[in-house]
Amino acid sequence: MLGFVCDRCHKPARAHAMSYFNTDDCCLDCLEKERQHPDYKRAKEAEMRAVQRGDYNFPGVGRPSDL
Repeated sequence: MLGFVCDRCHKPARAHAMSYFNTDDCCLDCLEKERQHPDYKRAKEAEMRAVQRGDYNFPGVGRPSDL
């Protein structure tokens, strides 16, 4: 068994990263679904602005209900 379980699909995975929408730690399949979402660019830009102002604990803009 792998040590990581995706916060979204709850499946074990080898590789993962944090969502731009919220603090979910997601597998690569879920991150690909996220990248295809219409609000992805807005969420990514909001995270970038937060980091530029020194907010390294930005919780995200919120996960869309259709993700």
